[in-house]
Amino acid sequence: MENPTPDRIFQTGLAFWPSKVLLSAVEMEVFTELAKHPGDVATVQGRLGLHPRGGRDFLDTLVALGFLVREGGVYRNTPETELFLDKNKPSYIGGILEMANSRLFKFWGSLTEALRTGLRQNEGKHGEDMFATLYADPARLKEFLRAMSGVSRGANLAIARQFPWAQYNSFVDAGTAQGDLAVQVALAQPHLRGIGFDLPEVAPIFEEYAAQLGLADRLSFQGGSFFTEDLPKVDVVMMGHILHDWDLEQKKLLLRRAYDAVPEGGAVIVYDSIIDDDRSQNAFGLMMSLNMLVETDGGFDYSGADCKGWMEEVGFKDIRVEHLVGPDSMVVGIK
Repeated sequence: MENPTPDRIFQTGLAFWPSKVLLSAVEMEVFTELAKHPGDVATVQGRLGLHPRGGRDFLDTLVALGFLVREGGVYRNTPETELFLDKNKPSYIGGILEMANSRLFKFWGSLTEALRTGLRQNEGKHGEDMFATLYADPARLKEFLRAMSGVSRGANLAIARQFPWAQYNSFVDAGTAQGDLAVQVALAQPHLRGIGFDLPEVAPIFEEYAAQLGLADRLSFQGGSFFTEDLPKVDVVMMGHILHDWDLEQKKLLLRRAYDAVPEGGAVIVYDSIIDDDRSQNAFGLMMSLNMLVETDGGFDYSGADCKGWMEEVGFKDIRVEHLVGPDSMVVGIK
């Protein structure tokens, strides 16, 4: 066995350094600017409004971290940042990073307090309702919903391919946000008709997104709260990055509403960053559960075995867990 070193301790303990460098780069639209105009240090500093004292170090740090390349003194995006962090491309996933920078970074600074008190540390710490605050401001709401699309895109594409959609004709995406899950499924499966279900304030954002992708004839929006209203009657109910927001009784209530919405042979698809049953491998899923501690009153992430147990309690059969992409997996139950 090799002698232990403190390398990993330092890398993790100071991981907020590279994190904040990337988040600030996204905030200042470094990658969007370089997609249009690669340039030398003086040019890039001028375009981005960077002070010379830190500008060169900042850009070279992005090079050293693998987010930019520098050739002949000219800074350019890498293939990954060019594709995923240019705001002008439909493949942009930076919305979740924008939200991490503007909200989560400071709230996670109070993780110790959350661990000791069990209380959330976001806007609600001062008596605000996070969702009420977001939904009352159209600009912030749109940023939040775009963030949800960014963090979910890979899993949404996988569900559109992996699930046996040929057996079904209709679906509802409960807690649809901008509607990316519904959109990706509809794009991949032209025979399907779908409904996005969310609070009424989401309607114009969902409808605009569906229309942009030519799906207004097959995707519709229904406003409501899934805690107080029945879900539409469809063949498949989907909940993407939804169940982890809520406490155990609320999770079971949402699964019961899904069960009631589908016919015999119908299905529910739940996906989150499902924690491995041994709770020792999916670090992202475990940290997402800590994020729910910081962000919600009772939310938590869960293992595949946990979710299968809740689905069985509600009445679903033939329950399976399938990996999607990265830390995300889906749990599928059949009525």
